[in-house]
Order: sequence, then structure tokens, then C-alpha cells
Amino acid sequence: MMAEVVLAVLLAAAAGIGTSVALTRDPTRQALVLSAYGLVLGMLMVALQAPDVALAQIGIGTAVVPLLVVLTVAKVERELSEGREPGDFEEGSDKGSSL
Repeated sequence: MMAEVVLAVLLAAAAGIGTSVALTRDPTRQALVLSAYGLVLGMLMVALQAPDVALAQIGIGTAVVPLLVVLTVAKVERELSEGREPGDFEEGSDKGSSL
């Protein structure tokens, strides 16, 4: 009985936070909400007795993916403040060399 209640609460939390991730417009805030979503999914996996999947979800979905989003947003904002288009490379640099 108690396990069903915990599962129902975690499923409702996952649905609510997942909707919040989809409705959040600011990428930095979305990364934070995505981190919370990864944590809830990890707890759901533990409740479903899949600790290996939960560990991977918590490690990647809660830490790595939001960190990559925040770093990417910071780089794009820095490039835009310098007056460049994101992804444009300077002349003479080997960063954008074609294959």
C-alpha cells in the first residue's frame, strides 16, 4: 500500500516537473528545472527497484546535461555580446577548418 502511494507521488511529480521543463522559456532556468526533473526520475527509478538506472540518471540527468546547457548558454551570450554570430569562427583560426 505504501509503495503504491510513493509511486503515485513520484509519477505525479515527474509529470508536473516534466511539464514545467517544457513550459520554461529561459534556457538557464530550464537547465535548473531539468536538473530537478532528473532527480525526481532518479528517485522514481529507485522506487521501481532499478538502482543502476537511477544512479546513471542522477549522475547524467541531474548534473551533466544541465551543466552542458548552462555552459552553452554562457558561450552563446558571450559571443553575442562580442558582436559575433554564435558558431562563427575568426579568420585564420584552425577551429573552423573544413574536412
